[in-house]
Amino acid sequence: MKFSVIISFLVITTLENASAQNAYVKLGQQALMEGDFKAAVAQLERACLVDSTNANALWMLGYSYYHSENYKKSIAAYTKEIAINPVDASAYYYRARAKSYLGKDNQLSATEKEKYLIGAIYDLTKAIAIDPNDVSNKFYQTRGIAYREYGVFKLQSSNHADKIRGINSLKASVADLEKVLTDNPSRSDISSLIDLSKQKLDEAIAKR
Repeated sequence: MKFSVIISFLVITTLENASAQNAYVKLGQQALMEGDFKAAVAQLERACLVDSTNANALWMLGYSYYHSENYKKSIAAYTKEIAINPVDASAYYYRARAKSYLGKDNQLSATEKEKYLIGAIYDLTKAIAIDPNDVSNKFYQTRGIAYREYGVFKLQSSNHADKIRGINSLKASVADLEKVLTDNPSRSDISSLIDLSKQKLDEAIAKR
């Protein structure tokens, strides 16, 4: 086969793959916008098979997995997306939320739960570092909740060091949520979240 024919074949194949991927991405995006996350997953999985380096397709796939309650696959998709675009705060945010859900899964071992709960806090801290001026304060709010979940988890241990970590995590929860309230004084929902974290903190200190 002549070299020119080989080149032509490769160009045509590449264009066909790109066209197929664009079609899958568009169909996946349309399904996502319509809230049909199962259909979105099916199309976006095909898009990522054609090109596993498409950060946009991976982000939407992670989002669709998340809303389909397939949290492990959501984490995997966002991990791939972050490897391509490590400064995407929204990817860290949704990966953190997926980890938080898994951290509450009672079918997992304590070690696995802790891995996910700490992972959620880490991802939210990364999101804040990337976008510290997030006007909605959703990163701080979600991390405040994640700190409380981790604090309550550690307080279940009979180990003194774990209880100290639990108390410190609850203090961090209060601090994050108070920052959100300072920036948004009218948010009564944040006041309720602060009260809950303070209640857990007071109970933990009283038991020391």
